[in-house]
Amino acid sequence: MAADETSTPLNSSRAPEPVGLYPHARRVGNLLFLSGVGPRQRGQKQIPGVELDQHGRILRYDIESQCHAVFQNVRYILEEAGSRWEDLVDVTVFLTNMKDDFPVYNRLYAEYFKTNQPCRTTVEINCLPTPIAIELKCIAVIGG
Repeated sequence: MAADETSTPLNSSRAPEPVGLYPHARRVGNLLFLSGVGPRQRGQKQIPGVELDQHGRILRYDIESQCHAVFQNVRYILEEAGSRWEDLVDVTVFLTNMKDDFPVYNRLYAEYFKTNQPCRTTVEINCLPTPIAIELKCIAVIGG
């Protein structure tokens, strides 16, 4: 079978618009693979908790605001694709400042994933494509 016959691209009407040519998620069988999800909000350029200078460089950011926004965006994509937060099975987290942001992120993660505990990998990277401090890459089941 051709790739387009075995997988279906899905886009959310509530999650932020992708910053490149990719879908919010792709369904393959009963698995849902989410593209990287950041904290931006649909239809807005401003990033929750981020203050930029006139050149677009980050002056300050609030990792807590960004975490809440990212988790909400993941939920939007899951729900519109026919999955649920509780159906997440794997989460890869990209942080741009592990030392400063990990404690807050880890605390919030524990609150959001109290009952569902998917596999998790957290990686520090030096930057993301937009001026954000966190991005999630997730896999969920549909009808789990």
